[in-house]
Amino acid sequence: MSLSYKQHSASKGFDGRLILYYSLLVTIGWLTIFSTSYNPSADLGFSFSLPYVRQLIWIGTSVILATVILLLDARIIQHYSYHLYLFCLLLVISTFFLGSKINGATSWIRIGSFSIQPTEFMKLATAMTLAKFFNEGKTTVEKRSMWLIAFGIILTPAFIILLQKDTGSALVFLSFIVLFYREGMTGIIFIFGAIAVFLFVFTLLTNEIYSLALLTFILVIAWIIDRKDKKKIIRNIIIYVVTIAFIAAVNIGYNKVLQPHQKQRIDTLLGKTSDPKGADFNLIQSKIAIGSGGFFGKGYLNGTQTKLNFVPEQSTDFIFCAIGEEWGFMGSCALGTLFLALVIRILRLSEKQRNPYARYYGYGIAGIIAFHFFINIGMTIGLVPIIGIPLPFISYGGSSLWAFTAMLFVFIKLNDN
Repeated sequence: MSLSYKQHSASKGFDGRLILYYSLLVTIGWLTIFSTSYNPSADLGFSFSLPYVRQLIWIGTSVILATVILLLDARIIQHYSYHLYLFCLLLVISTFFLGSKINGATSWIRIGSFSIQPTEFMKLATAMTLAKFFNEGKTTVEKRSMWLIAFGIILTPAFIILLQKDTGSALVFLSFIVLFYREGMTGIIFIFGAIAVFLFVFTLLTNEIYSLALLTFILVIAWIIDRKDKKKIIRNIIIYVVTIAFIAAVNIGYNKVLQPHQKQRIDTLLGKTSDPKGADFNLIQSKIAIGSGGFFGKGYLNGTQTKLNFVPEQSTDFIFCAIGEEWGFMGSCALGTLFLALVIRILRLSEKQRNPYARYYGYGIAGIIAFHFFINIGMTIGLVPIIGIPLPFISYGGSSLWAFTAMLFVFIKLNDN
């Protein structure tokens, strides 16, 4: 085992702010889950069938998990990063044979009355693996090869998860771009990413014929400008061919990979269809719930949209609706500020790390948490398609809470400031 990492006894102790932010978010999550599921007219007491009781148990086990992580030697975490990645990857693959289908995705393993989602832990393992790879690879691998391997580390689980019809979880792996950019990846990748998003939307709004016509027009203009430079002409042709392949992939992915309800949600977001009683129902009810909260909200336990179950998945993917309805604009801003403070704190501490592994890991999990937050909130207010990812530390569910707890407390343990 490598002993390059210094003993944690040399640090100033565990970061109190991160622990405070974690405690506040988990508490807000449980109170909101209680609000969405408690029915005083049918009070069942402390029944394990009640979501808020189950979540309380998961919170207790998460505290135990956090304690165990803090008691570990930090060198063990770093040493076994690759092992955890391979183990989680095997778990993800095993869902093809042992998995249960929930909400259209075969990404859950049922153990008795529990269901575990390996993809949540795959995010943690990928962050740890990238951290170890960057920590060791910068001195042993050429720069170009390093980026290819790094992309392979994130694309391998993402592709497998995509095959499970869990598009939302697969897209989360794009959040590691934050780490890549911090570690020197050229900004041209972001430009290509923006172009890819434009072509994706343009192709879906029109069709691949119009996209090809647009590309051909751009190629002709580029040829007129660069007709005397053979290298640029060859470069433009290569880009043209790659882009055609991308457009074909968009068409195939939309028609063959996405589930019907996912296509409906994208079509709704792009304004191609309108189905208030079907595909649009979740989003419409979500907007009504958040809008009805006004500036200060209706008050805790007083959300009518929440109490009458108008919003589907209101304790999981759409839990923000209950917060918006009961606590209003001010409460929503407070929650956003808390998440922003958490992410900024992780990034600031990451920059101060003496051990590069901790810095890489910190940027990795900061990207994951930020991606989850912005996409989840964006789903509820109609800015992005509904792809079904939880709000970290807030949404109901054991796998999500355990995974995010582990993510954060591994960083707290690694922090050497």
